[in-house]
Amino acid sequence: MRVLAAMSGGVDSSVAAALLAEQGHDVVGVTLKLWGGESDTGCCSVSDVEDARRVADRLGLQHHVFNFGDAFDERVVGPYVDHHAVGLTPNPCIECNRHIKFDKLMVRAEALGFDAVATGHHARLAAAESGFRVRRGVDAAKDQSYVLYMLDQQQMARLMLPIGHLTKDQVRRRAAALGLRNSAKPDSQDVCFIANRAGGRKGFLSRRLGESPATVVDADGAELGSVEAVQAVTIGQRRGLNLGGADEPRYVTKVDIDAGRITVGRREDLYTSTQDVINICWAGMLPLFAVS
Repeated sequence: MRVLAAMSGGVDSSVAAALLAEQGHDVVGVTLKLWGGESDTGCCSVSDVEDARRVADRLGLQHHVFNFGDAFDERVVGPYVDHHAVGLTPNPCIECNRHIKFDKLMVRAEALGFDAVATGHHARLAAAESGFRVRRGVDAAKDQSYVLYMLDQQQMARLMLPIGHLTKDQVRRRAAALGLRNSAKPDSQDVCFIANRAGGRKGFLSRRLGESPATVVDADGAELGSVEAVQAVTIGQRRGLNLGGADEPRYVTKVDIDAGRITVGRREDLYTSTQDVINICWAGMLPLFAVS
């Protein structure tokens, strides 16, 4: 099978490509150039592209770079900023998967004659009566199945997830045995287009949205302090609220952009018995309880 392996420069996608090559597939590596601005973390930095290229060379694979920067800015970065502007907490990795990796990349792969696209996600695909299902990865601590919830049957039929049956330790051991330069490379935990040296998330949003101060209050409305930029505050946030020596940690429970007010409370105040959800994707047939 001819497989286009998405290689971010990290150890997971590197081992995914290596496993497919070992299995006899005709594997070609590709790294996506997504962000043209400053970056020092994630899969958008120059060093990550170079890591991917060197791994591909070590494995004897062809390696290409696709520039999807315009689509990334429109579909991922733009909505990220727009959500923060109204007090919501976006997940840009999900939108990147939805619009870039499993849309534009898959379309490009098919046009180039590839049978499948492979990624290094810690998740698995399982056959079911009505097609495929996304299953959690074996390593519960690294499971990434939740960022693949948007996959439809056509996408899953053309997707390969080679490392979903491995733990992270096993992945690193495989990489070390193969002599890959990134076998001990730390996992990225940050948004790839946010540069820490440029002020992090607050600096990024401030440059795009400006800064609107907000008052921090408790559940009874008592004023506790203030923040410089309400747009950079998200539900569940604990640090960076300038609250001083509180007796116990306080978490953001509500962000009111229009009123310039942030409400904080105890950890248990974040709990809820109900939750509204949107953009539900059923992998197969609708369940009996589904309503239109």
